[in-house]
Amino acid sequence: MTTKDMAIKTIQELPDSATWEDIEERVRFLSGIDKGLADIKAGRVVAHEDVKESLKKWLAG
Repeated sequence: MTTKDMAIKTIQELPDSATWEDIEERVRFLSGIDKGLADIKAGRVVAHEDVKESLKKWLAG
C-alpha cells in the first residue's frame, strides 16, 4: 500500500465529525509508527535494559 493510499484509508476511517487537527494527529501518529518500524528494520534500536539503565542514571541526577 502506498503512503497516499494509507492516508486516504486513514481519513476514510475517521468519523465524519473529524477536524483538521484530528486528521493531522492521526497521520502524525501513523507516520511515527512507520518511522519506528524503519528504524527497527535498519537496526537503529536500543535494548530495553540499556534504556532502563540510562533512565535510572538520568533520574538520579
